Amino acid sequence: MNPIAVLFAPGFEEAEALTIVDILRRAGLPAETVGVSSTEVTGGHGITLKTDKTINEVSADALEMAVIPGGYPGVDRLLESEETLALLREMNAKGRWLAALCAGPRVLDKAGILENKRYTAYPGQEDKITTGTYCEDIVVQDGNIITSRGPATVYAFAYALVEALGGDSLAVKNRMVYFNAFKEGEAHA
Repeated sequence: MNPIAVLFAPGFEEAEALTIVDILRRAGLPAETVGVSSTEVTGGHGITLKTDKTINEVSADALEMAVIPGGYPGVDRLLESEETLALLREMNAKGRWLAALCAGPRVLDKAGILENKRYTAYPGQEDKITTGTYCEDIVVQDGNIITSRGPATVYAFAYALVEALGGDSLAVKNRMVYFNAFKEGEAHA
């Protein structure tokens, strides 16, 4: 399988981006961290990491999927990145998987990819998205596009990516005690 590129721009949402990479790798899928401007990227909450590659080192032909996490100002920087928009357009034209959560679907919208597609996003982002049909579901898949709502939905989103790519999400869920995280009626602090 070709690699899955998880895109990191300065100001990315750490909880989303790192959880996605972690779950994909736990499922044995080749997730790569890809910096949009450089290999050293600092997230919106001050966590700095070194990515595997930069966007100039990947191509649509060599990727299985591109994933856009949310976060500010990370999404704004992705919206300004012509390299990112071009990569997403080319991948979409080839029918490759594209995934985004939180404010990330705005990047798919700017690339012209959400037209005639159902999607979800962080509440209020639908007012900034000009195409597509907004849904309030936790995860929405429409063809080759998978979207989700935000930091609290990242686990459901990442497991949906694993399933779309043919991985065994149930095994990962069981190892991560996903089904035991909350019990019905318990207070959650």
